Amino acid sequence: MDRTALDLWVGIFVVAGLAALSVLALKVGNLSSYNMSETYQLQAYFSNIGGLKSQASIKSSGVLIGRVAMISLDPERYEAKVTMNIDKRYHFPKDTFANILTSGLLGEQYIGMIPGGDTELLKAGDEIKKTQSALVMEDLIGKFLYSKADEPKQPAK
Repeated sequence: MDRTALDLWVGIFVVAGLAALSVLALKVGNLSSYNMSETYQLQAYFSNIGGLKSQASIKSSGVLIGRVAMISLDPERYEAKVTMNIDKRYHFPKDTFANILTSGLLGEQYIGMIPGGDTELLKAGDEIKKTQSALVMEDLIGKFLYSKADEPKQPAK
C-alpha cells in the first residue's frame, strides 16, 4: 500500500469515528430528531421534577409519544408546571397517570404515561390530575437511615 492509499483509509476511519461519536452524543443528550407532524398540549403539575428537562421524552409502554415542551414554576401552587407535546396519533383517558421515571445508566429522566380506564379522553390544553413526582435518591437514603436509627437495639445473644 502506498502512502496516499493509507492516508485515505485513515481519513475514512477518522470520519466514521467522528460520525459515531456525534450520534452517541445526540442519543445521550436526548437531542436526536423525532419528527411529530402534529401535536397537542397537555399540562401536569409535579411537586418535584428532579432532573427532568425540556425536550425530555414522554413514553407510554416504552413507546415515544411526545416531548416535554416547557417547565415552569406555578406562582400560585408552588409546583412545577410541565407542558407536554403529545403526538396526535395517541389519545389518553382522563384518568391517565403521569410519572417521572428514570432510565439508563446516566439517569435520564422522562415522563411515563399510564392510561386509565375512563371512557372520556384528554383534549388539547387539559391537565393530567394524577401525577407522581420524581424519586430523589437523597430522600430515599435519608428515610432509610432515619428508620434504621429509630429501631431499638437488639441485645447480643
